[in-house]
Amino acid sequence: MKFMKLGSNPDTFQDDGSEVSIVESELVSDITVRIGSTKFYLHKFPLLSKCARFQKLIPTTGDENIEVPIHDIPGGPKAFEICAKFCYGIVVTLNAYNVIASRCAAEYLEMNENVDKGNLIYKIEVFLSSSIFRSWKDSIIVLGTTKAHLPWSEDLKLVSHCIDSIASKASADTSKVEWSYTYNRKKLPTENDLDLQWNGVKKQQSVPKDWWVEDLTDLDIDSYKQIITAIKTKGMVPKDVIGEAIKAYTYKKLPSLSKVSMIHGDAKVRAMLVTITCLLPSEKGSVSCSFLLKLLRAANLLKCGEMCRKELVKRIGRQLDEATVSDLLIPTVDGETTVYDIDMILSIVEEYVRQDSKNAQKHNAAEVSGHIQAPSASMNTVTKVIDGYLTEVAKDPNTPVLKFINLAEAVSGNSRLIHDGLYRAIDMYLKEHPNVSKSDKKKLCSLMDCKKLSPDACAHAVQNERLPLRTVVQVLYHEQTRASAAATIRAESICIGSYESSRSGATTNTEDEWDGVMAVEDLSLSKTTKVHTAGTNAEKSHGSNRSTSSKVKGAATPKKALGKMLSSKGLTGERSSSDSSDSAILQRQEHPKRTPSRSTKPAAA
Repeated sequence: MKFMKLGSNPDTFQDDGSEVSIVESELVSDITVRIGSTKFYLHKFPLLSKCARFQKLIPTTGDENIEVPIHDIPGGPKAFEICAKFCYGIVVTLNAYNVIASRCAAEYLEMNENVDKGNLIYKIEVFLSSSIFRSWKDSIIVLGTTKAHLPWSEDLKLVSHCIDSIASKASADTSKVEWSYTYNRKKLPTENDLDLQWNGVKKQQSVPKDWWVEDLTDLDIDSYKQIITAIKTKGMVPKDVIGEAIKAYTYKKLPSLSKVSMIHGDAKVRAMLVTITCLLPSEKGSVSCSFLLKLLRAANLLKCGEMCRKELVKRIGRQLDEATVSDLLIPTVDGETTVYDIDMILSIVEEYVRQDSKNAQKHNAAEVSGHIQAPSASMNTVTKVIDGYLTEVAKDPNTPVLKFINLAEAVSGNSRLIHDGLYRAIDMYLKEHPNVSKSDKKKLCSLMDCKKLSPDACAHAVQNERLPLRTVVQVLYHEQTRASAAATIRAESICIGSYESSRSGATTNTEDEWDGVMAVEDLSLSKTTKVHTAGTNAEKSHGSNRSTSSKVKGAATPKKALGKMLSSKGLTGERSSSDSSDSAILQRQEHPKRTPSRSTKPAAA
């Protein structure tokens, strides 16, 4: 720490324990300065020679002892004592902790050059410019002391000088950083005992870009805001470094931010959170989406202003593809029935879709030659996260079906390449809400596209007692159609292969390979009874060729599975009454149109 000593005379100030300071001298004191409950017994001449204010307050004539009350001097008795000692030529030591108070007190007492050359104000200004403002840590300490001496410190430009000094150093090229700083965020190579020697030449230790972040976390929010604003204005520090600095400051001041709970009703914390939100760089990716969601969770619990929450929602919407399901689990405020704030997540998803649509239009990627472009990787990621979130909120018995449907529809069906996640969420909702009405159950199931369910999901859906019969029929139909198409393609491939094999005299297709292609994989979505489905087109097209039969031993076709289900159900209960037209659907789907297999005569050997 930098310091400066003024004066050469020994310290003769004493304190008798009753808050009365006196000066040992052969001359009797002729002036008493009272500051609060502290009294200073001093002499007129030293004070009048340095302080213009005393020249106005103290009469030059008269030998009687007078008392001068001072109530508003900045820095109080301690700052006045430094000024008084300077008047007597007594040694005083100025440092980063008392220099601002001394400077403001000297300004109050008008200890300027008009009164005496080399006066206290001049000496303090030299000390500030030549030592304090050139020191990184001293500048931070001094800035922390300015708040106690407002508005004097601000009017004297002391605050602005401190901020400019700190911002300039934080914006400096890291190769020019030679001053001391704190860096606890991660260990440097030298702290890990890594060898910096290379071919006998010592490598110069590189300074990290965020070397300054840790030292600013002890400042109050107002001073911190001024520094970050000044750093932004200079434009020399990368936005991600500024974002990391704000993140570190937030966790230092609000350690409960990373926890599920957050303190309620604290006006100071609420104001700090709003300020932090305003300080965030506007550039996408300057802070993580997870951190933004934590800020939003805190802002929601603390009931911050609507503008603060809207700003966070907008920022999160730009990088929602970085979020995880746990990040989105924002609890509701008091008075809400649901566990999680679904409306908040819906607004975030709508913001993401809106911005994604704008980006697509900018790049002319919405439509190409009349064909809708496939969803981006970002959109695919978001849909998976939202489907996972839907699964979590579906476990809440108080989740309204309308909110569930609105959130599921917020991401278009075309964005979901596979509907397994959505099916899992719907199934969870039906499980936790057994009393959901038939119409709502239909609405829920209409959200998913049976054609986009994986074989495993289809196998699970066929046996799912919670699904309406219509949905099960659709799943069976699409599975049968898919199996038939696969069988036809396989049959044609075998025929072509047989034709070419007859020419080469080699046979490559076996019954095991055929069965491996046609059999549906084991069920993975649920650990219930495994169901295998297989197409029948190959069997009909090659009925005479038993060696290449597509039947799997013990496996049931979709048609047989449906018949078995209906016979066990007896078409009674909920499913028999939910859809009056299901029998007609079954009749139409009993014999779906098939592409006739191509007959190829094997070539003569």
